[in-house]
Amino acid sequence: MREILRSLAAGPSWAAWLLVCCLVPGPARAAGTVRIAVAAPLTGSYAAAGEDIKAGVLLLVETVNAAGGLAGATVEPVFYDDLCEPREAANVAAAIARDPAVLGVVGHVCSSAHLAALPTYLREGVAAVTPTATSVVISARNRDEDGHVWSFRTIYRDDYQGKFLAKYMAKALGLRKVALLYENNDYGLGLKKSFLKQARRRGLAVVAVEAYKKGDLDFTALLTKMKSAGPQGLFIAGYYAEAALIANQAATVGLAVPKFGADALDSPDFLRLAGPAAENTFMTAPAFDVSPDSAGSRFTAAFAQRFGREADWMNAYAYDAAGVLLAAAAKAGPDRAKIRAALAAMRPRAVGYAGVAGPIAFDASGDCLRSAFVKTVKNGAFVAAPQQLE
Repeated sequence: MREILRSLAAGPSWAAWLLVCCLVPGPARAAGTVRIAVAAPLTGSYAAAGEDIKAGVLLLVETVNAAGGLAGATVEPVFYDDLCEPREAANVAAAIARDPAVLGVVGHVCSSAHLAALPTYLREGVAAVTPTATSVVISARNRDEDGHVWSFRTIYRDDYQGKFLAKYMAKALGLRKVALLYENNDYGLGLKKSFLKQARRRGLAVVAVEAYKKGDLDFTALLTKMKSAGPQGLFIAGYYAEAALIANQAATVGLAVPKFGADALDSPDFLRLAGPAAENTFMTAPAFDVSPDSAGSRFTAAFAQRFGREADWMNAYAYDAAGVLLAAAAKAGPDRAKIRAALAAMRPRAVGYAGVAGPIAFDASGDCLRSAFVKTVKNGAFVAAPQQLE
């Protein structure tokens, strides 16, 4: 799968540095141990995503420590299981903020969990870099009393994904009417809103819109109702566990149309849980360049050697999230406020970070411009969709 991914990122010249360049001595600090927190679902329905994040961070930290650490200090990742649940994420955020050795956070994975943790990070002054949380609401709530942003992300926002998918259905595939089944949480609602807006602009009729909750098991009534509206496609705006059930039950009720999803469907567990029903599913996925001699190809080779399996985009984006956080710490020293300021200074056309998945810079809301690539499922595997948007 990695062979089909290509970076779509392009832009002006970047004043960027590789992480290894940040390992040279920075602000004076005694050698010892510093920590970065990693908040992710390590158990439960979305543990596979959490393990992807954990692996990417571990590889980055091991690389840094093998090169001498952060200004002589050993970096220790501390893993917190937030279950992808808002209540647990709030508890995790409080525990992280209480540990003075923690420089910052990689996470959270799920948008609702990240939003639940964000008030603590704003109040206590802890910078968080999420590799996967895409909700637009994060940008709107990301300011402390002094107007500073503390949350940053290495991935695009849901409004980009929703617009992209509507454009893809209408322009690349020529669909005229679709159904939308969304999870009633921050992630699903964000995708729904942007998708509906772009669908109207594209003349794409959304003939049925229904909501579901995390953990729901039976979707047959909703899918049967949607089938009667005659859609040519089904957009599942949610996570892979429920999406796999929806795909299977859509086949059972005879809703034999292409299925669509965003980045949260891009998981081997979707293939495993959905089985043959995963066929003809299209999804957006963050792309990164793995052409020969690229940073992405070197990362995938190192990842395969360390973990004995193929890297995916979540591994790469987690690696970059940890890398950009430690790059800021290398420049600022072990001061949370200065680390936040160093992250905020990584602006387009100013100072950026050369990640393995492409250059990273943050706008005034802590968001990072990234592009999407379309994948589909064929013969039980993810492959490049034959139609891509220019």
